Amino acid sequence: MHLLLFSVFASLSTCHYVAEKDENQDHCHLMRQWTESSSVSVELRKNGFHRELVTTVDLRPGAISSVKVLLVHRWPRSVYIDPFQIASLSEQLKLQILLDSAIDLEVPAHKTSGFVTYVYPSYDATPPTLLKVTVPIHGRYHEPSFVGEAFTSVDIEAPELLLRADKCTEVKSIIPHAVVDAPCTFDNSSNCQWVQIQRKQEIGPMSLPIPVGDGSLEAPVCGITLLVTMICCMALSKHMWKHRII
Repeated sequence: MHLLLFSVFASLSTCHYVAEKDENQDHCHLMRQWTESSSVSVELRKNGFHRELVTTVDLRPGAISSVKVLLVHRWPRSVYIDPFQIASLSEQLKLQILLDSAIDLEVPAHKTSGFVTYVYPSYDATPPTLLKVTVPIHGRYHEPSFVGEAFTSVDIEAPELLLRADKCTEVKSIIPHAVVDAPCTFDNSSNCQWVQIQRKQEIGPMSLPIPVGDGSLEAPVCGITLLVTMICCMALSKHMWKHRII
């Protein structure tokens, strides 16, 4: 009797293992299809210091509910992301963002450094075939130019596309794509293995023009500012003396 029960449990365990292995292979096969056909395109919208970077992810031939999408942006020091704005617009933008460092909104470009964001698009169940992700970005103030340049050009690189399927545990078999470690979720400190999708063709950086001040006007602007300040102080002092305002 005991031998019979042992045989039954062994058979069930074997069937369960085979079923899990087959499911894992199916999801890994789908991952290979995504890595071969998925692509990324980017564009900049709006003007001035306040822009929107729109990333379109083409997931073909179609994803399933277990697939996770992660966009890794490596930003130059000339731009910043406002975490308070992202938090207030997270539902509207349908994304969640993890920053690799604290963002100081006030410092100029030459006193800060670049940073990395991990962008997790939100969707109801299965990611759509075309996934659009909009990230608001802002230009930082730059040092004035002493050579008459009214603008400085900032290069914005396209993000890296990372994919992960919960039920594909053999991600290292998906070659030639690299497997990298990245945070599992925007609020999770643990890392997961993601497949980094190789681009079919290299996407050049987008140029973001940012206005800069004219350094040659520094002396006259400071002089006029000081003169106006002195005149206003003298006028205010005279008014206070005349009306005995203490």
